[in-house]
Formats: sequence, C-alpha cells, structure tokens
Amino acid sequence: MRIGTLDWVPAADRPELLAAPVARALGGLGEPAGEVAVAAIDPALADTAAFCERYGVALEDSANCVIVAARRGAETRYAAVMVLATMRADVNGVIRRQLDARKASFAPQADAVAMTGMEYGGITPVGLPEEWPVLVDAAVAARPHVVIGSGVRGSKLALPGAALARLKTAEVLSLAQ
Repeated sequence: MRIGTLDWVPAADRPELLAAPVARALGGLGEPAGEVAVAAIDPALADTAAFCERYGVALEDSANCVIVAARRGAETRYAAVMVLATMRADVNGVIRRQLDARKASFAPQADAVAMTGMEYGGITPVGLPEEWPVLVDAAVAARPHVVIGSGVRGSKLALPGAALARLKTAEVLSLAQ
C-alpha cells in the first residue's frame, strides 16, 4: 500500500504501534483486519493538517474521528463520527437528529480519552466501546483507503473506507456540511 511517504505494514504485525483497545478490536475483526495497515509517525505531527503536510497524505485521504456527546434529558450517550479531513461534521443537524438528542456537542477531551482508552489526537472508531454508534460519512465509506488514528499519537492506520462501514455499530450517512 502506498499512501504519502509512509512505510505501511499490516497492523496485526505491529500491535505495539496501537492503543490496547485498538489491538484487541483488530484481533476480533477477522478477515477485514488484513486490510488494515499501520505506520509509525512523529507524535508531534499527529494532528491532521501537520500530519498530511509532513507525510504527503492528501486531506481527502485522511478521515477524522470525533466523539460526540448526545443528550436527551438526564441521559448522555456517546458516538463516534467519521468525516473526511476536508469536511466538517454537522453535529447540530444530521448527527443530533440521528442520535435522537435534544443537544449534541463534541465530548470534552478528558472524557473522550478516559472512555476510549486512547490518546487525544489518535482516537479511532476501531476499538471503541461496543455500545457506541459509529456514524460514517458516505464520502469516507466510498474512499478506496483512508488514514485514521490508531489510538495513539505515534502512528496512523490506513484501511478501505468500506471497512469502516462494516464495523459492528457503523451507520453510513451524509454527515458533513
């Protein structure tokens, strides 16, 4: 696989480059796990714009995972939202309605890190709590390959967009503004 200037290897061969929940989830994916590659990066360059510039990855080949807190009454539910780096997630429109919430917002950083067991800037939909929906923008699902977080800031995953759409709790929608 060739995306940017990175040296990609099968993720299953380099579990030390993954957050523990991500490594466990890849083991449970079965056949799609073979489609997932990992590459080590400078942790200081994990944020999308810096990463893409340094490693020659097109923004449209990079997808961001944001954790959304959806509230209705006293109940708060969480979901992961995947959009291309060139797009903005419509949190207060499509996503709020999809999650049947009165209010939706980005989850506080400390909460997202604590609940996922992943590092901020590396959170990924692979390995999230099983009850969380994963809302995948249709443009992400259509990409032949997307680069996403690995659960840590020191590496990235690359996989077909369709593999994200096959995650157990994934729903493919038009989520971007």
